[in-house]
Amino acid sequence: MAEAHMFTLRRQRVPLLEPGSVPTSGSLRVLHLSDLHLVPSQQDKITWVRALADLQPDLVVTTGDNMAHRDAVPAVLEAYAPLLGIPGAFVFGSNDYYAPAPKNPLRYFLPHRRITPSPRTLPAAELASAFREAGWADLTNRRARLSAAGIAISAVGVDDPHLDRDRMPASSGAQAGLHLGVTHAPYRRVLTAMQAEGAALILAGHTHGGQVCVPGVGALVTNCDLDRGRVKGLHGWPGPRPDELGGADSSWLHVSAGLGTSPYAPIRFACRPEATLLELLPQA
Repeated sequence: MAEAHMFTLRRQRVPLLEPGSVPTSGSLRVLHLSDLHLVPSQQDKITWVRALADLQPDLVVTTGDNMAHRDAVPAVLEAYAPLLGIPGAFVFGSNDYYAPAPKNPLRYFLPHRRITPSPRTLPAAELASAFREAGWADLTNRRARLSAAGIAISAVGVDDPHLDRDRMPASSGAQAGLHLGVTHAPYRRVLTAMQAEGAALILAGHTHGGQVCVPGVGALVTNCDLDRGRVKGLHGWPGPRPDELGGADSSWLHVSAGLGTSPYAPIRFACRPEATLLELLPQA
């Protein structure tokens, strides 16, 4: 259980900006947060997330599953408070809508089937309203235009594919110089749709990085139809990373291993909880 509290900051450098769009700082710093699964008593997690504001990101993106308790909205807002004044965007996951429930861990080795939502709902509308009032873009089956560090950004997002709630919104015309895709669960159908419309970077969570991994082997499951080789970290979609030979048409894909667990399975092994600071740099 100790590893579930070993919060870790990952850093990734991603060469995807057009050379003429580089801000004066030389990069666009994107803080990617996911899967807090927060309950009000987790003060260590709240304190750690609040301190991420010291990184001075230009953009914050959260890919859902913020809550694990019906009274968690104030705790989530306390954790995010120093970040809410920064340009941001969000989508939700199943554990923003429905409370977690005990599950047989062996079910994760079965083929994906449609999820039956828990009858215990969570106050997702209240949390979404607070995020929107702070100025964060709601990408729940929506598109938005953002500006961060002087860079124009277009973004497209979907509701949780794990609940089959994803609906790619209709195109709204020309994209900005930097086009982002945002989803909670990295299902192949969603990644392919976002890559097809030119998303330079796709952000996702949901997988918990496998949560319980085998040293030398890695994750055993992804809890979706994504391959285990891309269960966390920075990769390309559908092929090699865009900076590698043969991958020029691919999008960058970043899957966060997330910061939490279900309260019914508060264990991580060989897979520390994480947030990631993505430093977007000019292409060579």
